[in-house]
Amino acid sequence: MENSTGFAQAAGKQVRPVDALADLVSSLESLERVQSRLHAVREGLLVMASQLAEAMEDDGGGPGSGWRAPARELAQRSVAAEIAAATRMSDRTVQRQIGQAVELAARFPATYQALSDGRISLAHARVIQEAGATLMDDDARGRYEAAVVGCAEQQAPGRVRRLAVREAEKAQAEPLVARHERAVAGRCVRVIPLPDGMAELAATLPAAVAYGIHDRLTQMAKTHIELAAVEHAASGGISEGGATAEPGTGAGEIRCMDQLRADLLADLLLCGAPTGHDTPDGLLSAITARVDVTVPILTLINEAGPGHREPTSKGSGQASAHGSETAGNRAQENAVGNARIAAELDGRHPIDPDTARILAGRASGWNRVLTDPISGAVLAVDRYRPGEDLKRLLTARDARCRFPGCGIPARDLDLDHTHDAALGGATDAGNLSGLCRRHHVLKHHSRWTTRQTGNGNLEWTSPTGRSYTDRPPTPPATTARTGKSPASWPPREWSPRGSKPPPF
Repeated sequence: MENSTGFAQAAGKQVRPVDALADLVSSLESLERVQSRLHAVREGLLVMASQLAEAMEDDGGGPGSGWRAPARELAQRSVAAEIAAATRMSDRTVQRQIGQAVELAARFPATYQALSDGRISLAHARVIQEAGATLMDDDARGRYEAAVVGCAEQQAPGRVRRLAVREAEKAQAEPLVARHERAVAGRCVRVIPLPDGMAELAATLPAAVAYGIHDRLTQMAKTHIELAAVEHAASGGISEGGATAEPGTGAGEIRCMDQLRADLLADLLLCGAPTGHDTPDGLLSAITARVDVTVPILTLINEAGPGHREPTSKGSGQASAHGSETAGNRAQENAVGNARIAAELDGRHPIDPDTARILAGRASGWNRVLTDPISGAVLAVDRYRPGEDLKRLLTARDARCRFPGCGIPARDLDLDHTHDAALGGATDAGNLSGLCRRHHVLKHHSRWTTRQTGNGNLEWTSPTGRSYTDRPPTPPATTARTGKSPASWPPREWSPRGSKPPPF
C-alpha cells in the first residue's frame, strides 16, 4: 500500500525516506544487472541475424527460397530491414548494430562475457570496443581486455574510456610515431551542411594543434567576458538598448561560452585577428594556446641516445606549452618489443614523442611529477622555480573531480578541505581534494560524507550508508614490471631518495 507521497507504509508506520532510498537503489542495482544481461541476449540475437544473412547468401536464391541471388551486402540489408520493420527502427541503424554485435562477440569475448554476467553495462562494452577497434592482433586485444574489463566493473564509462585509450595505445604493434605520420597526411578541413541555414566547419588536425586552438578560443572568450563586465560597470550597469545581461555569462555579455568561441573562431579565420572583439592594444590577439603535456622522462630525453632520431612528421606547429614531466625511469617492455610509454595531451590523448619533446622544449617551466615505481601513484610534485607547490601536487594527483564517476578536469575544480578547516582541518595533501562545484556543493549541503584513507584515496558514504572508494588516477609513467626487485629499480641516481638530482 502506498500513500500520496509514494512512501510505503507498514503497520501504520511510514517508512523513513532514507530507508526507502536504500531499497530503491538496491532495486536499481539489480535492474541494471538484469538489463546488462538482456543487452547481451540482444547482442547474441543480432549475431544470429548476421549468421542467417550468410546462410541466405549461400542459399543462392533457388526456386521457392524467396530470394533472388542476394549478394552478401544485400543479404545483410534484407535481414536488417526485416528486423527494423518489426521493431520500428531504421534499417541502417539495425545493420550498424548487427556489425557492432558481431565484432563484440568475435573480437572481444571477455567483454561480451562480462556483459552477459551483468558485471558491466552496454555503455562500458561499447567504450572498450571502440577504443580497441584498431587492435588487429588477437594476443594484443587479449592483453588489452584483461587490463580494462576489471576497471569497467568498478568505474563509470567516462573514466574507463581514458584507461581504454591508454591501454590500447600500449598494445599497438606499430609505433605511435609511424601511425601519427600517416594520420597527419590525412589532415583536412570540411564543411558539413546543417538545417536552418547552418553548416558545420570540421577540421581534422594533430591533437596538440586541435586542443591548443580550443584552449586559445576559451581564453579569449573568458577575457572578453571580463572586459565586457568592466565596461558594463563603467556605463552604470545598462547594456546596449537598455537590456540587462543574462546571469551566468558575465555582466554586459549575453552570449554563452560556446557562442563566444564560435564567434571568435570566425573572426580569427576571416580577419586574421579577432578584430570584432579585440581591445585597442591587441590584448586578445596576444593570447597563445596552452597545451598540458605529461611526458615520461625517457620519452623526453630519447633513451636511444643522442645519435638516434625517431621518425618525425614533416609538418610543424606553433604552440606554447606548460609541460608536466613525469619521472618514469625505464622503457616498459611488452610482448611486441620495447615500447616507450606515450606522452599524453591534457591527461587523455596520446601524442607522438617528437611533438611532446618540441612542446616541452618551448615550455616556460616544467612540473616534475615523482611517481612510485611499482604502483605508479603520485608521490610528490616539485618545480625549479618557486610556486604554489601544494596546488600543483593536488592537480597532478587528482587530475579530475574526486567524486565517484565524475570526470571534470583538474583545472576546473575547487580545492576542498575533507575535514573542515574551520573545525581544525589541516591545509595539506592529506586533507585536500579536488571537487567540481556540483559535488563540492553536494558534500556540504547533503548527507553525503567523505574521508581520506591515505595515499589520496577518498571514501564516500552515501545517505543510505553505502561506501564508495575513489582512488586518484595513475598518470602515464614507466613502472617496474612484475618480478623486478624494487631494490634494483629505479636506479639510485634517479630515485627521489637518491643522492644525485635528476638529469633535467
